[in-house]
Amino acid sequence: MDPTVVLVLCLSCLLLFSLWKQSHGRGNLPPGPTPLPVLGNILQLDFKDISKSLAKLSEVYGPVFTVYLGMKPTVVLHGYEAVKEALIDLGEEFSGRNILPVNDKVNKGLGIIFSNGNTWKHTRRFSLVTLRNFGMGKRSIEERVQEEARCLVEELRKTNASPCDPTFILAAAPCNVICSVIFQSRFDYTEEEFLNLMGKFNENFRNNNFLSVQEKHNPQSEFTIDNLVITVIDLFAAGTETTSTTLRYGLLLLLKHPEVRAKVQEEIERVIGRHRSPCMQDRSHMPYTDAVVHEIQRYIDLVPNSAPHTTTCDVKFRNYLIPKGTTVFPSLTSVLFDEKEFPNSKEFDPGHFLDKSGNFRKSDYFVPFSTGKRVCVGEALARMELFLFLTTILQNFTLKPQVDPKHTDTTPLVSGIARVPRFYKLSFIPV
Repeated sequence: MDPTVVLVLCLSCLLLFSLWKQSHGRGNLPPGPTPLPVLGNILQLDFKDISKSLAKLSEVYGPVFTVYLGMKPTVVLHGYEAVKEALIDLGEEFSGRNILPVNDKVNKGLGIIFSNGNTWKHTRRFSLVTLRNFGMGKRSIEERVQEEARCLVEELRKTNASPCDPTFILAAAPCNVICSVIFQSRFDYTEEEFLNLMGKFNENFRNNNFLSVQEKHNPQSEFTIDNLVITVIDLFAAGTETTSTTLRYGLLLLLKHPEVRAKVQEEIERVIGRHRSPCMQDRSHMPYTDAVVHEIQRYIDLVPNSAPHTTTCDVKFRNYLIPKGTTVFPSLTSVLFDEKEFPNSKEFDPGHFLDKSGNFRKSDYFVPFSTGKRVCVGEALARMELFLFLTTILQNFTLKPQVDPKHTDTTPLVSGIARVPRFYKLSFIPV
């Protein structure tokens, strides 16, 4: 038979099989756009801003719909009610984590972020207990963050009010907090050991012989050397990059909105003054500053679709049956930008978290750390760091932009999996 004919027949069979599998696999999944053979709905999604694409599809297919990334179905949850019903009301059923091939190769299904089943449950519980023992949620951890905030101020003074890119300094501060929790010691920002730390701590933890003796006596334990090392990597990655990016984005927004910056500094002056360090008790007396920190997190929408979930069993959800192992995208964007909860949600406005009397207003729609059983382990620490670092910076410096605030671009440089701010420079002018 002619090779060309064989090739055409093979391709035709492949396409027919693909169509059958997609049609058969949909079962009673939520509705969605018709997928192409093999490609699925990839051509209908803009991966530079996937949350925008999903929002458009939700207008057609409703708050729960299915898209195909290649030949694999993904259920999208759009809006507060759908996200809450899945991640909170059916938290256990939607608590699985989708493992991409690259993550599987690097993390081997271990750690906190990309693990599942007993490995995830035991590691998460152990991490929470250990972090509490190290001072999480207690005065001791607050003192460490305060100390780091003072070191951050001293480092910023060394810029001598010259224009600088704050990326490294703002990344070093939360990284040092994690160091102080895990290693019981912080590092000078210029220490070579600190600069090379991210490439070294994997090796350092492998040298802890007492951990391997734990492992020896309980071969079924989840607390293997590999799992503990990857857990620490997860803590560093999640506890450093997300907080530092939020801080960097926050300063950019304050450059864009000098009137907001002025109000925060007035409240700092009135409540704290200049002769003592900010503390977490101050937050309850600083509703405007608290609202600004929340609005920064809401507005930047750091991780638009959370980390993908999977169903841990066949789940009856509304009128659908979602099979075990189905990938689930909870759209955090759709919750953080809900127009009923946050009118003019596309505008940066601290008033979104203030009532008519100027008191701080809590919102169940505030989900930058996700929600449910997979909510960020370090949420409490991140909240503390953002408040203390921002207030300490604004207590000691006036932020001077390099361009007119009207021309400051706050749209993200990258808006796919995470929204990253554009690079910029500013001057820290001592007050």
